[in-house]
Amino acid sequence: MKQSLQLKLGQQLTMTPQLQQAIRLLQLSTLDLQQEIQEALDSNPMLEVEETHDSPEEKSNDDRESDARNGKDTRDGESQPSADSDGADLGQTDSDWNDEIPNDLPVDTSWDDVYQSTPAASSPYEGDENSDYDSRRGTTDSLYDHLMWQLNLTPMSDRDRIIAMTLIDAVEPSGMLSISLDEIFEGLQNDWEELEYDEIVAVQHRVQQFDPCGVASQNLSECLLVQLQQLPADTPLLEAAKTIVRQYLPQLASRDYRQLMRRTRLKEHELRDAIVLIQSLNPRPGDQIASGDVEYVVPDVFVEKREGRWMVELNPDIAPRLRINPGYASMVKRADSSTDNTFLKDNLQEARWFLKSLQSRNETLLKVATCIVEKQRGFLDHGAEAMRPLVLHDIAELVDMHESTISRVTTQKYMHTPQGIFELKYFFSSHVSTESGGECSSTAIRAIIKKLVASESPQKPLSDSKITALLAEQGIKVARRTIAKYRESLGIPPSNERKTLGPA
Repeated sequence: MKQSLQLKLGQQLTMTPQLQQAIRLLQLSTLDLQQEIQEALDSNPMLEVEETHDSPEEKSNDDRESDARNGKDTRDGESQPSADSDGADLGQTDSDWNDEIPNDLPVDTSWDDVYQSTPAASSPYEGDENSDYDSRRGTTDSLYDHLMWQLNLTPMSDRDRIIAMTLIDAVEPSGMLSISLDEIFEGLQNDWEELEYDEIVAVQHRVQQFDPCGVASQNLSECLLVQLQQLPADTPLLEAAKTIVRQYLPQLASRDYRQLMRRTRLKEHELRDAIVLIQSLNPRPGDQIASGDVEYVVPDVFVEKREGRWMVELNPDIAPRLRINPGYASMVKRADSSTDNTFLKDNLQEARWFLKSLQSRNETLLKVATCIVEKQRGFLDHGAEAMRPLVLHDIAELVDMHESTISRVTTQKYMHTPQGIFELKYFFSSHVSTESGGECSSTAIRAIIKKLVASESPQKPLSDSKITALLAEQGIKVARRTIAKYRESLGIPPSNERKTLGPA
């Protein structure tokens, strides 16, 4: 084989560290982005949070024009956070800080008496002292902790207390017992041979009176009966409700009202009132006790209508305003190759890359959100029934980006609209052809199904076949199994389970 030299021209994408960082920041959620920014602030001395003390009224027109030239958007007179890659915004001078700090402190005072300290866990850009009120004062007690707290306040013998602790250990998060009383009795009988089964039952009845009422029950019938026994004796149809719960729960679950009226000898309006009383009970009492932290959705984009036009703006509170520390940046010397100077140069370059990546993320997010709003104006004006079919490829063509980039931008990013807060992914849906040759999105079909079910007759609920026929009358051809799939995704039960008794 003869060796030879050949020249080839080609293009390939090189995943530089800067590009990898930009892609990683692009797909981060708001909370993850805040954590990433905090880590960058902790690791890079060149980055710092820009702290502005000027009020919006004190800001001059020249400053506003300067902000506009630097690519900063303003809303309601306040500057929005933006990443300035060159770090030209220097902010406050050292003399301003020196004027705020007194020269001498009285000998009988401490620093905290003059300047209020912030919590150690709080971020440097959390300006409101009550911003972490929920995190510092929120409760994370589980159902087990809640029941044990009540047990400690209940006078019991040592033996009954051990039995109660065993019962509470067997309570599931729903409030039901995970094992039967027979198994609990057999386990405790190994320690106390003289233990009787009635003792277990007696302690169980005491635990069932704890809050929430009905916990530590073996089955649904027992749980509902405990809650019914707590109601006043003069409650209408209380005994009828107890009879149904005790003997005829399967018939009630299958909505066999004819058989219920025949066996209970109740009239239709009496049976209906008894069922309403049963439905007011909680079949899962443990769900009343929150066992996890509350999670909040922070919108990344705000959409509102001004003077007949839909305006899209980034949330100014999702990230702090960052800048390059001017003091450290001035210490960098071009010709110096010492270790300290090399360290400063590397951190300065990384800071500029990070700010550039943040700016690129904000610009891409705003561009994609604007295109989504342009496509879904009908949804913003009229609701989910006017949602248009939209796929990632449509937005990718408008913004001249790859579909994978659009997927990263729309994942875990939320938009605040007059219709509510939605993830950007919500606005993308497949389409169904109509008789007129147009298209209808799957989201709009779900909204129509929900509207039809909400307006149906409780005595004669719409079946999937009937909903299919009603949609066909509107020119939307959808198979019955597709209707069933959409109905299940909305959490709507079948027609036989939606049937109720008529009004009195």
